[in-house]
Amino acid sequence: MVSQQAAATVRLKVRRGAAGDAAPARYDYFEVPREDGMVVLNAIHYIQSHLDPSLNARWNCKAGRCGSCSAEINGRPRLMCKTPVDSIEGEIVVEPMSAFPLISDLVTDVTENWKVAAMIPPFTPKTPNSREWRFYQQDVDRSREFRKCIECFLCQDVCHVVREHEADYVGPRWVVKAASLDMHPMDSVNRAKFMKDVGGLGYCNITKCCQEICPEHIVITDDAIIPEKERVVDRHYDPILWVYRRLSKRVPKGEQVENGVMKALKVAFWGLLMAPVVIVPLLYLVMAFLR
Repeated sequence: MVSQQAAATVRLKVRRGAAGDAAPARYDYFEVPREDGMVVLNAIHYIQSHLDPSLNARWNCKAGRCGSCSAEINGRPRLMCKTPVDSIEGEIVVEPMSAFPLISDLVTDVTENWKVAAMIPPFTPKTPNSREWRFYQQDVDRSREFRKCIECFLCQDVCHVVREHEADYVGPRWVVKAASLDMHPMDSVNRAKFMKDVGGLGYCNITKCCQEICPEHIVITDDAIIPEKERVVDRHYDPILWVYRRLSKRVPKGEQVENGVMKALKVAFWGLLMAPVVIVPLLYLVMAFLR
């Protein structure tokens, strides 16, 4: 049976400490009056206003649009402004994002993200031609999904590669950024080499934890990471495209010629691939009739 006092208050366990502190990090406990519709950020603000003004936390809009109030709540990366206290039973543990260097209390240094953003090859439009260009609805939908990102970096925080391994992986947020550029129909840059050699895309083993944590419900793994991995495979490991690129250097330029060469290569490849599947059964049939 929950006591009347416990039902009227919210108990928070907040991690405290700053970068460079000689003393180890500690946890402080607070009792905050419960209110209808209260979220964790409301409780943090109550602590700052009434109990401990020295508590540091980052926030801006309080509406789930700025991505500033990211934290780990009971071990799960979440936005404090979108986490109702009633959705958590018992004590609420609030900690800073562990994938980034600590500044103070719940505030972390996310500067590294902007350095990675500057590394990604920017949007480079194709050279205009005489053909009319049409922007199809599927292109609009793909761009719209990726541009919903509020850069809360929760996907970066939950990614076990970013958190636990010293690997040169840009992280899910920046794979989404690269995918948004690669999928633009007027972009002319192929970022497969960047994602393979610099972005460390091969370290991602598609556990979908980033997809599950996204507050904007962006389908990060299925719609961004996997297509980017496929681009890397097509560019660097696909034998048909490898032969095509070699031959395309020796044939005259032109869309019709390129399409013809590509179709011929595909027919030859699938013919060789399917030949055993067709020839072996036919051989057994012939042998059966000759007996």
